[in-house]
Amino acid sequence: MRAVVQRVTQASVTVSGQVAGAIDEPGLVVLVGVTHDDTPAHAAKLAAKLWGLRILDGEKSCSDIGAPLLVISQFTLYADLAKGRRPSWSAAAPGPVAEPLVTAVVTALRGLGARVETGVFGADMKVALVNDGPVTILLDM
Repeated sequence: MRAVVQRVTQASVTVSGQVAGAIDEPGLVVLVGVTHDDTPAHAAKLAAKLWGLRILDGEKSCSDIGAPLLVISQFTLYADLAKGRRPSWSAAAPGPVAEPLVTAVVTALRGLGARVETGVFGADMKVALVNDGPVTILLDM
């Protein structure tokens, strides 16, 4: 699994003009990509890492201060640009494989006590955020 984590002061994801998920206080936006060999164990490990990641103000984590997370699936995190100018998506897991694993990340986070908002898997989403810092981190599990 791969995640791009951004520390934000606010963020939202809109689908067809309707807000699907939003946070209006400091927290994290997490873009999650899934590859073919990912498992529910990877999802649980990613969730634990995200919950304890100490990148909020004062080197705090979401678990320290109860900060919310906005989790959004993003298969393009596995784009391969090694050849030419058109990305290959072959490293990204197909929807029927990826969707349950993104859901597993969200479920695991909620099981840890996190407040989690989400996008809509496979939808054309518009993401708006205010990156705080800016702080952006790439995680590979």
